[in-house]
Amino acid sequence: MEGDTLYSIGELAQRTGLTVKTIRFYSDRGIVAPTQRSPAGHRRYDTAAAARLELVRTLRELGLDLPTIRKVAELDLPLPEVAAAHAEALAVQIRVLRLRHAVLTVVAERGLTPEEADVMHQLARLTEEERRGLVEDFLHAVFDGLDGNRAFAGVRRSMTPEPPADPAAEQARAWVEWAELALDPDFRAGMRRTAQDLAADMAQDGATGPRRDFTATVRDLAAPAVAAWIDPASPEADPVVAAIAAHYAHLRTHHDDAALRHRLLRRLERAHDPRRDRHARLLAVINGWPAPQPLSPVLGWSLAAVRARLR
Repeated sequence: MEGDTLYSIGELAQRTGLTVKTIRFYSDRGIVAPTQRSPAGHRRYDTAAAARLELVRTLRELGLDLPTIRKVAELDLPLPEVAAAHAEALAVQIRVLRLRHAVLTVVAERGLTPEEADVMHQLARLTEEERRGLVEDFLHAVFDGLDGNRAFAGVRRSMTPEPPADPAAEQARAWVEWAELALDPDFRAGMRRTAQDLAADMAQDGATGPRRDFTATVRDLAAPAVAAWIDPASPEADPVVAAIAAHYAHLRTHHDDAALRHRLLRRLERAHDPRRDRHARLLAVINGWPAPQPLSPVLGWSLAAVRARLR
């Protein structure tokens, strides 16, 4: 009968697809011991040993170590518990691999130097606590002293990356790039100036609640002109510039004159930073938000239009 069949080590190798050397290795360590030995001392295995060997091969392919495999094979450890623990460990490894993949992709696409690549690698290795610390440090650099106005609570939330516990590859890459950008002192200073401008706008008109950002209004006013390819220096751009200036004059409680337009020009220069669009895009990917509408094209157009009229 099949249950009484005994196999030589060579026959068992053919049956299982494993090498003789591998089967001998497991036998020598007592993981799959031979059922008996022939008079000449050769190992013989029954079908139960063959099934045990198949289990050992499967567990090894899943990455379990030999001591754990021995305990499972000897029924000292329940396989479901071992599988659950191993699955959790693999999930951690997968997250690490995603971050490594993100770093390598960024290095390849952006042609980073070895020093820059090392910085990216260090950012990818941050613990969850270290990541939270980096986020808080960035937000503190931008909003320190401005948090008294409750309107900034929403602004702060809109600038807070919250990667999921198991980020997708795209989210992992976006996190690494966001962290690199958040550590840039010049970008921090620019975002700080933007926050201060918003605070000044609210202080000017006494607003304490959420309010529409100046750049969002500029985008709404200038977007049709940008879409229509209107030359910012042409007369067709005059009504748009007048509307932007009128809005800024309202914010600053000042009439529209040359002095106000020079201040408007400086405000647009501070706001026109392409890194802000990148920052918003990365946040959207990390947090799973809809892709934001870029500001750089309309701010660049508005800046050129105002500058043309101040010449």
